[in-house]
Amino acid sequence: MFFSVSQIEQSAHDAAGLQNPKQPGNPMTLGVYRQLTRTAFFSAYSKKAFGEFWDDALRQKIASRFWTPEMNALAKQRVAQAPKPPYVIKLTVVGWLFLLFAAITMGMIVYQELKPPLPKSAEYVAMEQAPAVGDVYFGHYEVFKEAGDRVASGVGFGWFKVINVEGDVYHMAKSVEMSNTHKPQETLNSTDFEAEGTPARITEQAGYLINMKATDGKMEIYITAKK
Repeated sequence: MFFSVSQIEQSAHDAAGLQNPKQPGNPMTLGVYRQLTRTAFFSAYSKKAFGEFWDDALRQKIASRFWTPEMNALAKQRVAQAPKPPYVIKLTVVGWLFLLFAAITMGMIVYQELKPPLPKSAEYVAMEQAPAVGDVYFGHYEVFKEAGDRVASGVGFGWFKVINVEGDVYHMAKSVEMSNTHKPQETLNSTDFEAEGTPARITEQAGYLINMKATDGKMEIYITAKK
């Protein structure tokens, strides 16, 4: 990233009345400066000016540790009289763009935090409710030969009906017409169901899904919609 620091001369003063502490007899000049910092985002002048004594013959700066009391007094006086900087800090075009981007970003964050939540859809609310006797759902099931198996021995897609509820156990009856492959729910029978239901417990329920597992561990039901 672009970054530079330079000294900008504010004024120069003849120090003929003072003796050069390093090279007696050599004339000196007191320069008053401000520091100017430039970056890609801003430029800034230092609020406080400072002085430097220069040996005019050698063109060398005289370190402040060699200054005499008279030199310190003159430097203090001239620094106090230094003109004010044209500005303290000024943004560049890039700086203004960055500030605008930061303001927009913060505004969006605040808006996202304060805006009211979107209303839940009817389908979402329906899936959040606990299943009740008579409710009909669409989804698919996987059956296993033994509880704990990871590979299903059979899969079916279609409608399920809650025919009984005992505490947290839901008896889910499959439609008499279940498909071995996924089909649009409108094309499958949603009115005729088996007389016997599979007792199952909910393992996950969140918005657009309800997952159930048979109490014997040999079937899992994955519901994605409610009729």
